[in-house]
Amino acid sequence: MKTDSSIEVQEQLIGKQLYDYQHKAIEDILFRLKDHPVRYNLLYQLPTGGGKTVIFSEIARRYIEATGKKVLILTHRLELCAQTAKMLQEFGVNNMVINSAVKELPVPNDYMCYVSMVETLNNRLRDKILNLDSIGLMIVDEAHYNSFGKLFRFYEKGVVLGVTATPLSSNVNIRMKDNYDELIVGESISKLIGSGFLAKATTYHYHVGLNSLKVGRSGDYTVSSSERLYNNHAMQDKLLSAYREKCVGKKH
Repeated sequence: MKTDSSIEVQEQLIGKQLYDYQHKAIEDILFRLKDHPVRYNLLYQLPTGGGKTVIFSEIARRYIEATGKKVLILTHRLELCAQTAKMLQEFGVNNMVINSAVKELPVPNDYMCYVSMVETLNNRLRDKILNLDSIGLMIVDEAHYNSFGKLFRFYEKGVVLGVTATPLSSNVNIRMKDNYDELIVGESISKLIGSGFLAKATTYHYHVGLNSLKVGRSGDYTVSSSERLYNNHAMQDKLLSAYREKCVGKKH
């Protein structure tokens, strides 16, 4: 039997304030997932700062509650794993981070949600330490990196939700439409600024000379040319001077 205090704590965990546009996005996404319970890949786009992690954390909570199936969330940086796990916990979603220290996963277990980096999970699956048989929904953060396709051979029955601010693949050889069946476009930057959810940006331009940058096969500037340009002393001096001129004493 739950006491008043335990109910209050639970309400605090799952009581994060959601904005109207976030509620709408959650309803739209869950409606699509209900209509396509297996073998369907959905992509959701929302500008940076719009609260994608909040949205997919609530989706994970409600999906688990509605279906009883487990959720897997993929990120591309270690620090994002920790941030995502913390956010899920705030929504009352008991989760486990699968990192390099995890060598085995007991079956069954009490975790309804897992958080992992793509490469770490791929290694665990390849070595047959883990399997995705119990996963009903895979959520891919920063989906434009488009590197989760290697996991498809381990995940054939569930559905995928990719979230990104920029629904353009970082790999010119792997198009987003090759991995996703449908795109849901969220609120625009201008609308979020107009509604007071995002601050209007103040930008400053400095001439730094980008002629030395080289474009690689992926369509992005090469790492080597970027390092040569941005790591030299002249560029570092310009950066420090601009910081002192525009940013010192201001909130970052």
